[in-house]
Amino acid sequence: MPAENTNPETKQVLEITDIMAILPHRYPFLLIDRVIEITRMKRIVAIKNVTINEPFFAGHFPEYPIMPGVLVVEAIAQAGGALLLTEIPDRESKLMVFTGIERAKFRRPIVPGDQLRIEVEVLNWRARAVKMEGKAFVDGKLACEAVIMCAVVPRKPEEASHAAGPAPAEPAPVLEAVGEAVVSE
Repeated sequence: MPAENTNPETKQVLEITDIMAILPHRYPFLLIDRVIEITRMKRIVAIKNVTINEPFFAGHFPEYPIMPGVLVVEAIAQAGGALLLTEIPDRESKLMVFTGIERAKFRRPIVPGDQLRIEVEVLNWRARAVKMEGKAFVDGKLACEAVIMCAVVPRKPEEASHAAGPAPAEPAPVLEAVGEAVVSE
């Protein structure tokens, strides 16, 4: 009997602990619960179980709870990040950040009890930038779609490592357009 594959970079299904080994996000901002399909560097399908316990439902909207559209787009980006960050060998020292959102459309409200099926396809992948198309479905019906652009940037050093005093401020990364993607220099 073959040994179980425990490497999240080569598994085809990722549980929450595998996702947390890849993405830096944590509660309450980790917005995907499971990955059910991966095609390296091309496609990923993730699941988000939407529950009334989500912190945003307390204020959006108490009488009619709807998942904020920006968080649906964030869930799409996190699914894409789970796909792409597995290809970055030193991902512990990198972050994947939004550089653009195009053609975002919200087709139906997402409410407690819904299960989002998030499908992300890579449109263009460069060394430090990517363009992806994501769609979120509920019960087989399109709820949200967007094209997102992201860049891989260095993480800031943790403040705890600067116990001797504040570090000099680093300039913000300069973003430069490359085709339709945006990269950080």
